[in-house]
Amino acid sequence: MGHASRCIPIIRDQLNDGNRVIVSANGGALSLLQSIFPNLEYIDIPFMEITYPEDGNMSRHFFWRGPALLQSIWREHFALKTMVKKHGIDIVISDSRFGLWSKKAHSIFITHQVRILSPHFEGIINLLNQWVMNRYDEVWIPDYAESPGLAGALSHPDHIPKHAKYIGPLSRFNEPIQKANEELEAVIIISGPEPQRSLFEAEMARRFIESDAPALMLRGKPHEPSEKIIGNLKIVGHLDDQSLIEALSGCKKVISRSGYSTIMDLDVLKIDAEYIPTPGQTEQEYLATLQTSN
Repeated sequence: MGHASRCIPIIRDQLNDGNRVIVSANGGALSLLQSIFPNLEYIDIPFMEITYPEDGNMSRHFFWRGPALLQSIWREHFALKTMVKKHGIDIVISDSRFGLWSKKAHSIFITHQVRILSPHFEGIINLLNQWVMNRYDEVWIPDYAESPGLAGALSHPDHIPKHAKYIGPLSRFNEPIQKANEELEAVIIISGPEPQRSLFEAEMARRFIESDAPALMLRGKPHEPSEKIIGNLKIVGHLDDQSLIEALSGCKKVISRSGYSTIMDLDVLKIDAEYIPTPGQTEQEYLATLQTSN
């Protein structure tokens, strides 16, 4: 979902430039983009779904899934070759999809993780990351050029690739919100891969169902738009941008995972948040600490 939301301004820019846009996405990301851009053409390029372990041991998890990840990179790379030829694609913009470069199209890779932090195998992981970035014609870094920006050491390492550039934060929102009467105790934004997404949702539900003041939980599921109220907690699958802005303008605090797309959105809206990182995800743990200290 996060990567899809930060692609929204890029898609809008391409459409405003008069370009034909073809989108590849799946799951909740596909539902979100189709709700905003119903008239675009959508194609399927298969990729490996990322999951996070319940015990939070990311290093062990990805060590065992490493071969499958490499296989997935090459599978999506060769699938793209077919799509480029079939659809006459001139430009490919890949948001953290490692295998989507092509010698037949100008290929752009979007990442805020020019450096990937990891408690184990960081050197090997970053060699792979550099190898991937070097396959592309350009690398776009969605952060402020001045260090530390929003992503700190992730986006501002000692050196960045020569073909990389900072493009500023990417957000579907354009300006700060105007705060209104704070009728909600909190807006809770649920996101991330399973099973940690559902564990986070259950934890927040327990915390706010018995709250003395009303709260709103966004489940991050645009394909499940139903809503329900349990105690003082209203639970919805998804809100459109305007409804989300109205909710955020009338809440005392925001609680969310420290995903980078959420951080960029809240930075544009000028809203502080209580960030709760996904257990064992070094990137989110670092970003949560960085945002708390800024």
